[in-house]
Amino acid sequence: MKQPVPFSPDEADGSRVPAASQVAPASLLAQLDSQPRVQAFLTRAVSSGRVGQAYLFLGASGAGKLDAAWAFAQAVLCEDGGCGVCDTCRRVAHRTHPDVHYFAPESATGYLIGQIRDLLDDVALAPVRARGKVYIIDRCDLLHANAANALLKTLEEPPEHVVFILLGTSADVVLPTIVSRCQQVPFRMVPAAEAVRAVVRQTGVDEVAAATAVAVAGSPARATAFLKSAERREARRVMLRAIDGLAYADEADVLSSAREILGAVKAPLADLKAAQQAELDDSADYLSRGAVKQLEDRNKRELSARERSGIMEVLAAARSLLRDVALACQDPAYVPVNADMPEVVARLTDRVSVTGAVAALGCVEECERRVRRNVTPQLALEVMLFDLRKALCR
Repeated sequence: MKQPVPFSPDEADGSRVPAASQVAPASLLAQLDSQPRVQAFLTRAVSSGRVGQAYLFLGASGAGKLDAAWAFAQAVLCEDGGCGVCDTCRRVAHRTHPDVHYFAPESATGYLIGQIRDLLDDVALAPVRARGKVYIIDRCDLLHANAANALLKTLEEPPEHVVFILLGTSADVVLPTIVSRCQQVPFRMVPAAEAVRAVVRQTGVDEVAAATAVAVAGSPARATAFLKSAERREARRVMLRAIDGLAYADEADVLSSAREILGAVKAPLADLKAAQQAELDDSADYLSRGAVKQLEDRNKRELSARERSGIMEVLAAARSLLRDVALACQDPAYVPVNADMPEVVARLTDRVSVTGAVAALGCVEECERRVRRNVTPQLALEVMLFDLRKALCR
């Protein structure tokens, strides 16, 4: 590939970079307007044909690094630089493109060496549908010595058609040997008010709905996707109804609520499963058995990652609701973020003390930690709901 475009903070005004309006409205890059420097840099790299082969996206959680990684993958693989409407763009946007591979740590302590070996085995294969391949490696700070060393040689001399995008919080917590082989792209933390305005611009919804979506989904791009998904919005409602009913729930009710929440989280995955199966069927005739097995393994990892992401999203919805309750207990004039469910906030506020609301928030945070440690989602939700039932009686 050609010499990559260096990241330059001085180009934030876009004077030397194609403006965001030059990107097709349906593209994922166009949704990164809350990170104008990053958007301009990635757009320029693609439009100039000077895409590098290893990038390190750095920033706090919620800054939109993963959104940007998928947007960049779309632009890199699309023949028109991320038009947003072609088959390649649609597949990347729906996370079903066979040449975009997402990796996240499968162990509570970090990446398994087997994960990196699977990645390296796949790197050696030709692309399935596109002109190249993109590997997104989330939480690269959890690449410990063995896994990192296995990856280093490929980062030094990657195949011509491969692009690596690593995501981390800070270069200080990523192994120096990894940092030195990547082009660093810093992300700023997006203030909540700015994120809400970005969602309003992208979707046309009112600020109340946008604020709720940002509270649940985090970044503007994910909030936009949340608003477009009836299944994800329903999963939020199922979680909030479950919390609202805990005061009168017995053990069987709690277990039933956990199953219902998990079922709602999995509902949006039906389309992904169907798309993955269709891809396998299309590929079975010309891929080797080993390649098909690798594709199946990648699909399983993607489903697991999407399910975990969905659980974290409904937990964020629970945290947002309980934060509303805690603040409403202290200030009766407080306007809740979850303004579409005022009766739920009011009922909980009437029967819960500030101490109970704060304890409940701790229960949700503990559940998030368990999910990150790969505790079975059903068990993690059950334990959280039982703990919440106790906390909300204080």
